[in-house]
Order: sequence, then C-alpha cells, then structure tokens
Amino acid sequence: MSIIYPAILVVVIWFIFNRMGSSKNVRSLKDADFRNEMKNSPTPMLIDVREPHEFQGGFIPGAKNIPLSQLGHRLSEIPKDSHLLLYCRSGMRSGKAGGILMKKGYTQLAHLQGGIGAWKGKISK
Repeated sequence: MSIIYPAILVVVIWFIFNRMGSSKNVRSLKDADFRNEMKNSPTPMLIDVREPHEFQGGFIPGAKNIPLSQLGHRLSEIPKDSHLLLYCRSGMRSGKAGGILMKKGYTQLAHLQGGIGAWKGKISK
C-alpha cells in the first residue's frame, strides 16, 4: 500500500504536466502586445482555435478558425514561415495549440494571454 500512493501521485503530476506543460515555450502576450504583433508582423496569421460554434459567436477580425480538435489534420493550411498568433476563449487551448505547433516545427508563435475574454479590440460576428 505504501508504494501505491506515491505511484498515483507521480501519475497525476505527469498528467498535469503533459496537459499544461506544452505551452511553456509559447510566448504569451497581453492584449496590447498581441495587437501590436498583429499590426507589425510581416507575415501574421491569426488563428482562433475554438470550436466552430464558439467562433460563430464572435471572433477577432481576420482570424481563421482552426479548432484545436482539428489542428493535427489541418496543418497544411498553416504556412511554416508565417508569424502565428493564436487565441481561444481563455488562453488554455491556444497555449496547447502552440505547443503542438512547436513540436511540428513552427517557430514564430505567440498566443493571447487570457484569450478572447481579455481582448479589448473589435469583435466580428
């Protein structure tokens, strides 16, 4: 019994690290910095990683909807030489998406800290 509890603890910690840890190398930008990168990047691509029904409720103008759940199948739509600016509802999925893209060789990545909830700019519908 004394080995079971530490083993369970290790599994739980590993699970949490793998679920959250993939975004640790993706730059997390506050609203003003995110907008600045949208304007000043030579090859920006704005990607909303929320599900389509969330996207239809309102999105940042110019965003392409590539849900996190479809990201692995839609990599051909994302040029590797573009500066990728990712966002979701709260920042969790966009951070995860950034981690996935980094593993696939994408290097110019940033995501909106706090997601669209932190966005102070215009929203399209």
